[in-house]
Amino acid sequence: MSTDHFPLAIIGAGLGGLTAARVLHVHGIESAIFDLEASAAARTQGGMLDIHEENGQKSLHAAGLHDDFLKLVHEGGQAMRLLSPDGTVHVSEEDDGTGGRPEVDRGDLRDLLLNSLPAGTIHWGRKVIGARPLADGRHEVTFTDGSVITTDLLIGADGAWSRVRPLVSDAKPVYTGISLVETDLFEAATRHPHSAALVGGGFFIALGHERGFLAHRETDSSLHVYTALKADEDWLDTIDFTHHAAAKAAVLAHFEGWDEGLRDLVADAETISPRRIHALPVGHRWDRVPGVTLLGDAAHVMSPFAGEGANLAMFDGAELALAIAAHPGDTEAALSAYEAVLFPRSEASAAESAASLDTMFGKRGLEQMVEFFSTGPAAQ
Repeated sequence: MSTDHFPLAIIGAGLGGLTAARVLHVHGIESAIFDLEASAAARTQGGMLDIHEENGQKSLHAAGLHDDFLKLVHEGGQAMRLLSPDGTVHVSEEDDGTGGRPEVDRGDLRDLLLNSLPAGTIHWGRKVIGARPLADGRHEVTFTDGSVITTDLLIGADGAWSRVRPLVSDAKPVYTGISLVETDLFEAATRHPHSAALVGGGFFIALGHERGFLAHRETDSSLHVYTALKADEDWLDTIDFTHHAAAKAAVLAHFEGWDEGLRDLVADAETISPRRIHALPVGHRWDRVPGVTLLGDAAHVMSPFAGEGANLAMFDGAELALAIAAHPGDTEAALSAYEAVLFPRSEASAAESAASLDTMFGKRGLEQMVEFFSTGPAAQ
């Protein structure tokens, strides 16, 4: 099989890789994206994202897509409720439209970015099995289908278990001590009205005893729920998630005595799946390696409890693309400029995410979160 050459190759068609490709395109720079999924529709994206003014929305401005993004915003999605295990509501905030973190469906945002790229930019069904350096900063990438490419600039946007990261760093994500079980309640307004009323129109948190429920009302009226608790890394392996009733019972055994309305977020769910939370060390960085860099989770995967992951991935992508555009013909100057601000920025966010995890699932998690939200919008 022949080896194709691409001047600029991005591994991973997540939000970060897509944003990088779009901003490059805006500046007249061609790129090629390689993604392991068979197609754009290979799986549902799911989940709501709050897109922050200071990073995610800046990225969309750089991509020339901010006006289109505003059309996707979930009205009412910035509402927030915080409950205790007995169902008492401690904080309830409505979405008055003035917040700086509007909610959008991840799939809708991804489609916006996908549809903004020239046809043929993304090469689907290309799962990386290895990458190695060649001369003069070039790299060779090999895929499971046997195909091979070479590139002058390799960008790893391939997530927490990046195949590109080993080119610059030996670091690997480690388990944070928190396991999630994700559930969905579809058509909640009509099929699960009590749960819909409990969660409200936006983001929902119930905390206590170093565990809790986090949920979002989605644009299609479904509820997407994350049940979180401190657990050994192998705890999820003890549960048969193909047997929904048994899996629900195993999860709910850790929520004995909790309000029945909260327990129903698992008991009445139509789906159930496991997810461990991993993170790279806070402050992860690497020495400059010619012709390659990372963005998003590949560079700084962190816990989701500060809501920064998707925002940072998009901002990384936009900032990297802008650095490349600002240094035409000098890849190393572009990568040095990008990484100089990437490292302190991601370290600050990773530290915030780690602290938020410790707060939410600490012994005084509920009380501390009530204090946090009670200090007013400036602290949020």
